[in-house]
Amino acid sequence: MSFESEKPFNDFQHFARGIRRSGEFTIKESEMLEKCGTAMMEIYKGTRKPKDKEEKTFLKQLTGTEVITDHNAKVFKKYLQVIQPRHLHRLCSVGNDDEIGNNFMGSSSSSDGSDLG
Repeated sequence: MSFESEKPFNDFQHFARGIRRSGEFTIKESEMLEKCGTAMMEIYKGTRKPKDKEEKTFLKQLTGTEVITDHNAKVFKKYLQVIQPRHLHRLCSVGNDDEIGNNFMGSSSSSDGSDLG
């Protein structure tokens, strides 16, 4: 059987309550990761060589640029995407407060109040 490992896969660094309870994976995906994730991680990192054709296909699809068709590679790729750091985009302006305030006031109004009359 492919992806055999003696210990279950746990990633408490990214999933403090476990992979099953994270809400990121389906029940089948989490079961597969817990059962085969250790072997998949070892193959992906290069600490273990692929033993059969299925493991070779897994590694080829993960490291290549082609479309992933292997179910094991799809689930592990999803895992890798979930644990990536998330980029936070903030909407803020750069500049001092005077420049920001003047832009909101508009350039058509005068500061002496002569337009009010």
